[in-house]
Amino acid sequence: MPIQRSHYDTTKDGQEIDRYVLSNNNQYEVHIITYGGIITNIFAPDKEGLREDVVLGLDTYEDYTLKSRYFGAIIGRYGNRIGGAQFHLDGVEYSLAANNFGKNGLHGGNRGFDKQIWEATVEHDKLVLHYMSPDSEEGYPGNLDCYVTYQLTPDNKLNITYFATTDKPTIVNMTNHSYFNLNGHAAGSIGDHVLTVNAPHYLPIDKEFIPLGTLEPVEGTAMDLRTPTLLGDRLDTVPGGFGFDHNFCLGRSGAWKHVARLYHPGSGRCLNMYSTEPGVQVYSGGHMPDITGKGGNKYRKFASLCLESQHYPDSPHHMDDPNFPPVILRPGETYTSSTCYEFSVVKTAE
Repeated sequence: MPIQRSHYDTTKDGQEIDRYVLSNNNQYEVHIITYGGIITNIFAPDKEGLREDVVLGLDTYEDYTLKSRYFGAIIGRYGNRIGGAQFHLDGVEYSLAANNFGKNGLHGGNRGFDKQIWEATVEHDKLVLHYMSPDSEEGYPGNLDCYVTYQLTPDNKLNITYFATTDKPTIVNMTNHSYFNLNGHAAGSIGDHVLTVNAPHYLPIDKEFIPLGTLEPVEGTAMDLRTPTLLGDRLDTVPGGFGFDHNFCLGRSGAWKHVARLYHPGSGRCLNMYSTEPGVQVYSGGHMPDITGKGGNKYRKFASLCLESQHYPDSPHHMDDPNFPPVILRPGETYTSSTCYEFSVVKTAE
């Protein structure tokens, strides 16, 4: 079906923000705005054919600027954390915004890709967003020319593809930060969801969520999600009291992998995730403060789940470690990453 465009909002300095609606004949609909490339809504039917919006979000551009938790946004240049808010590349030290715990870099800095207005074009059934990140933006070297493509297919797959090129050696790690609740964004809890993550290893973290630098087996730990796991039985058993905010290691980058499956038995809604990335950040919203979201609904701890495809957090400090896939992009190379969120309905209870 044709992609629909409409006006969403206007910034204080007069920049226009547009909304694009991707839809198919199966009642699925994805709403995306040019501010941050944010997925503001995903409407999906349940086993009775009733539609719900299954991603958390906010009502206005002002809300996204004042109280965003990266809801639905494109994350870059570097998704996740970089310890010490600095890294070395080719003998040069680069300092980044210390926007996490006052000393670490998170999700590209104070004004990452989630806070930029992207240029949009429609190419058949694809929405193509473009942003040129200038040299030294948020401390990162090189002019980084970025494209992100969104596509909703007739068989209910939301495909997200990332491309980037640079004129100086730099680091790149882009992702999307959608918060899913398959019972509807206002349902209040993901404890009744069943999660499977096809990862034999994960990265242990310190108290600031920086990886310790080792890959550890999930077997015998609360991180073992290789079989369907009811989140209500697992979240409180994860050390630290915040549930999951961990990178799970999937295997080599570049190859398509079945990453995860999220299922809500009550509605029958099911989400399968596939990606070419070597890792996925599973975040169960344990740091979510009480926030008023779309339609005045309250969002709080454990109200949603993020499945963020990625290279590993803090990889710039492990460039010589073969267990950490490389994140360096050099002139003449193209950064590419693809992720697919496949929606379906299970009509008979599992």
